[in-house]
Amino acid sequence: MSAAAILARARAAGLRITCAESCTGGMIAAALTDVPGSSEIFDAGFVTYADAAKQALLGVDPALIAAHGAVSEEVARAMADGARARAHADIAVAVTGIAGPGGGSAEKPEGRVCFALAQAGQTTAGTVDFGALGRDAVRRAARDHALGLILRVLGG
Repeated sequence: MSAAAILARARAAGLRITCAESCTGGMIAAALTDVPGSSEIFDAGFVTYADAAKQALLGVDPALIAAHGAVSEEVARAMADGARARAHADIAVAVTGIAGPGGGSAEKPEGRVCFALAQAGQTTAGTVDFGALGRDAVRRAARDHALGLILRVLGG
């Protein structure tokens, strides 16, 4: 996934991007900021690994986490909306999931990652079950999927 392509398209469109990450722990922000000139479109990203951080930094309602769990499309949407508002960005991507090993259940297996993409007037969400590939592989797959979501919305 080309972070350089994302930055070039966002720059050309005059758009700013942010991210809210849980299981990826900053990998999306790192991919974007590895590209020279990224500061033109990326001001801030949020690594909100704990539920308390999701609440404090992104404004995720604790009742939402209690009702759906941190790994849910509902929480991913709230994370994306919160990041977009707090970073004053045009596009926000959010990721929350179970990278493993462990932490999964029958309802939410290891390798499940929920994504959301927020832009003006619209926030969409989806879930991908990457499977029990191992922590590193799940995190990399989640990073790449999130970057792909951004690229698609930018016309890539």
